[in-house]
Amino acid sequence: MTRPLAALRVIDLCDGPAGLCATLLADLGAAVVRVEPPAGARSRSEEPVLHGVGLPYVLRGRGVTPWSLDLAEEGDRERLLAAAAEVDIVVLDGPAAALLDPDELRRRLPGLVVVALTPYGLTGPHRDRVVTDAVLTAVGGVLSRSGLPGEPPLLPPPGLADGTAAVQAAWAALVAHVHASRTGRGELVDVSAHEAVVHGFDPGFGTQGSAAAGRSEDFPRDRPDARAFYPVFRCDDGHVRICLLATRQWRAMFAWLGSPEEFADPRYDTIPARFAAADRLHPLIAELFAGRKRAELVDEGAERGIPVGGVLAPSEAIEEAHFRITGALRPVAVAPDLEAVVPQGFATVDGVRAAAEDPVATIVDGHPSFPERAPVTRDPSSSERPLAGLRVLDLGVIVAGAEAGRLWADQGAEVIKVENAGFPDGLRQSRRCAGMSASFAWGQRNKRSIGLDLRTARGRELLRALAADADVLLANFRPGTLAKLGLGAEDLRAVAPRLVVCDSSAFGASGPWSGRMGYGPLVRAATGLSSLWAVPGRDDAFCDGATVFPDHVAGAVSALCSLAAVIGRDRTGRGAAIEISQADVALTLLGPVLAAESVERGAGATAGRADLTGVFACAGDDEWVVVQARDGRDWDRLRTLVGGDASGASTPAQRRDPDGPAHRAVASWVATRSPAEAVRDLQAAGVPAGAMVRLPEEPDDEHLVARGAFSTMEHPDLPVALPANTGPARFSSFPVPALAPAPRQGEHTREIARELLGLSDAEIEELLEAGVLQEPTQ
Repeated sequence: MTRPLAALRVIDLCDGPAGLCATLLADLGAAVVRVEPPAGARSRSEEPVLHGVGLPYVLRGRGVTPWSLDLAEEGDRERLLAAAAEVDIVVLDGPAAALLDPDELRRRLPGLVVVALTPYGLTGPHRDRVVTDAVLTAVGGVLSRSGLPGEPPLLPPPGLADGTAAVQAAWAALVAHVHASRTGRGELVDVSAHEAVVHGFDPGFGTQGSAAAGRSEDFPRDRPDARAFYPVFRCDDGHVRICLLATRQWRAMFAWLGSPEEFADPRYDTIPARFAAADRLHPLIAELFAGRKRAELVDEGAERGIPVGGVLAPSEAIEEAHFRITGALRPVAVAPDLEAVVPQGFATVDGVRAAAEDPVATIVDGHPSFPERAPVTRDPSSSERPLAGLRVLDLGVIVAGAEAGRLWADQGAEVIKVENAGFPDGLRQSRRCAGMSASFAWGQRNKRSIGLDLRTARGRELLRALAADADVLLANFRPGTLAKLGLGAEDLRAVAPRLVVCDSSAFGASGPWSGRMGYGPLVRAATGLSSLWAVPGRDDAFCDGATVFPDHVAGAVSALCSLAAVIGRDRTGRGAAIEISQADVALTLLGPVLAAESVERGAGATAGRADLTGVFACAGDDEWVVVQARDGRDWDRLRTLVGGDASGASTPAQRRDPDGPAHRAVASWVATRSPAEAVRDLQAAGVPAGAMVRLPEEPDDEHLVARGAFSTMEHPDLPVALPANTGPARFSSFPVPALAPAPRQGEHTREIARELLGLSDAEIEELLEAGVLQEPTQ
């Protein structure tokens, strides 16, 4: 199975970034028809535009069939409704939802799944506001962690927020489709891009969250200086980044430094002690690395067991052999006379890239055609939880592993976390309790846990027995780890041919980098993301250290792809082996930026910034708003509102100049207003704008409160209740996820061994005594 969604039929009504949702479904095999007005989509001019080609528009068009309709005309609306009766999913963005009421569409076609991906959702006080990717980073809590102390916040590279929302929407669309296929009842799926970024980019109240459980006094008002977290050092031909996390890694670094007496104390085995001594430690590393070639440092680091990665510029990333060999990047004709290097999706399915055809569009003449529908067995009495009845074995760890399994569990699947007390999940560790942390509680809710030692032959035999009756197995170990145990995808599917095995890693299971130690900061460095997320012209100003990215998005991608494979299995009868590369996830979201760099060197650094984009200081203590004029029409509205002398700002290039008259006029106007006042007036004028939100402010945000975006989660092993997200979308017919507490290690070992493995009490006791099975010790 290489195109798991080959029988899925989708109509996409999005004109802009929301269209990436349907493109991701097309990558997985769906037949997607995209409606575009006769005069052409506004997004054709979305930046970056090079040689007259709008690269985001073209990349979102891969594998998509365009269909010209004017939805303002009744006749064309009827033609659309006739076609919608033949498909499974319709995706709308804000403008499309204004022309074609989602509720009315559902009433006309009660079996249809309607996905509305809009800036703030279909409800709530901000539902009519307009946003851009840059604005989403402000209101979604990303911007407040980006930049250097005492300096203005720094916008992250473009595309990351929009891409996060698209992945969450695609997941929610497939969840609703599974439910509709079982019951015959359609669904309205209300996806807020704002909430998708709050909960899915790098959530403050989620796995590895940094919001200090909502205590604003523990969260810095200024940007945190995160450069020492995953430090970057200058070398002879660029920069390298190191990640010293495990004790063995630090001791190897200590030896590489010549075992300096100053750091011989065992207390430096801990991350906090090394962080506190960064002002003394990092100069020693800088001196060691100075004058060495980047490749030499990376290789010697690998030999010593120290995670060292080169910090690549976008121009280097698109030429990197690993990405070319694995097929993650390749040159594609994006116009008759223009070629660009384009990402090829973030997954392989049974060894084949899950990527739609090259973006060569032929407009539909007349009624579009769709593939034959897959036969389904209806059960109108199915559970209100859409994924109930599916079983997932979750071997995942840390952030990406936790997120993939949690998304399944939240929607009703039976998720069993398989873990070994001898090698505990890193998120279980906390200062208060060795077995539970807030981060673990957020990421492992709604799951059960079995303690199982896979190093033993009997432990591996028991996992195979569990796999025989499971639907999905999720893992994110270093490539080859499970295969060495005889538990690779081929081994497991030999005993469970319908099993979907989804394995995620930093750089994928093939290619020169497949064996590298994989950490998010090194993924960002290798894909050009760290270079793009830096203050221009500064050698010491990499500003991605305070974020956990793309871990959460990669977890959602694993959930999305594994669910797509389950849908495909119901048609073919066969499972699938899926490989996810976190690096490929980052490359996919950076697609237009990297494509621009391949067309014109240096264009990647400024790609994606529209007519005017800026972070402007407001009245108050470190208060900021993001303002973005997407085109000349937005600029005309903005100029009318702010007034001032905007002479010399007649062209987009002049308006992009951060020191030019357009920016000065906006800055002067914003400076006398509070963030709320500035955003209110800008939005009333139709100009995308948003205030910078700090993470502890999110649970009390009036729009998030109105949408019910947060609930309260309790755990018996934690001293306080925690704010927790209530899912990637609002579904019309099934409730928000339950919040069952995360399991203690091996908490459900006995019941799983008895119920699913059929073991007697005597057999269980014997296996517990041997350490093959494990249960809580406290």
